[in-house]
Amino acid sequence: MNQDKVYLLRLNCKDQVGIVSKISTLLANKNCNIIESKQFTDQDTNSFFIRQSFELPNELNIKFIKKEFENLSVTLNAEYEIRHIQKTLKTIIMVSKFDHCLIELINKTKNKNLNLSIEAVVSNHNDLKKISSLETIPYHHFPINNDKLNQEKKIIRVINEKKIDIIILARYMQILSRNFVDRFYGKIINIHHSFLPSFKGARPYHQAYAKGVKILGATAHYVSSQLDEGPIIDQSVERVDHAKTPRDLELIGRDLESITLARAVKYHIERRIFINNSKTVIFN
Repeated sequence: MNQDKVYLLRLNCKDQVGIVSKISTLLANKNCNIIESKQFTDQDTNSFFIRQSFELPNELNIKFIKKEFENLSVTLNAEYEIRHIQKTLKTIIMVSKFDHCLIELINKTKNKNLNLSIEAVVSNHNDLKKISSLETIPYHHFPINNDKLNQEKKIIRVINEKKIDIIILARYMQILSRNFVDRFYGKIINIHHSFLPSFKGARPYHQAYAKGVKILGATAHYVSSQLDEGPIIDQSVERVDHAKTPRDLELIGRDLESITLARAVKYHIERRIFINNSKTVIFN
């Protein structure tokens, strides 16, 4: 298999007879070999989702396939995307004072586990500038100073100038405006601790300790205008017991947050996620 000739197709539309057949026939007629194919039909919304990777024959240019799928998408009334399977996504990572998620993302990018290009780190504080400098990643300090809209305009300017594909909130401890979220919906991934029961505000792990929680968790999700209620991408949990101190709980929670966020970002990079109203369809 020639990886230089492998492309990824994502398509979703209302469910109807013959979708898979139409796609397979189109690719077969162009002598394209399907490498992997996963599909799902949501019975509740009557929605169909498919993710396929396929290899082009050496003599064929991808623009001809894209033209064929443009015509098919009109027939199916479908949304679709075709891109190279190894496309690198440009990102900015937004942080405040916690470094664990940022370090995890940098390390996984360096070891090629995440196909990312970290174009900048953006923060409302200067605490993590040293980490960014050591990795030669541009660092933008945009304090809020009671003017959040002006701060967000500066962030948007960086996003536009760098042509950013994905915005990662790596423990960015600020609420984004509805205008910002709506503008980049489906491109912003956030991580937060999740407990049963839920503890909000300051020192959540101390609150959890005081209540004697037995399970710690972390949730990665797309950001929506409803605070921490966007479509969930991934979750992790770990059991704890009475012997754990608040510091122990915090360290375990940070590990869960780092791992869960990185996994969610990987799913997004590999275009495995479809947003399905308030939920997600994820082809692992």
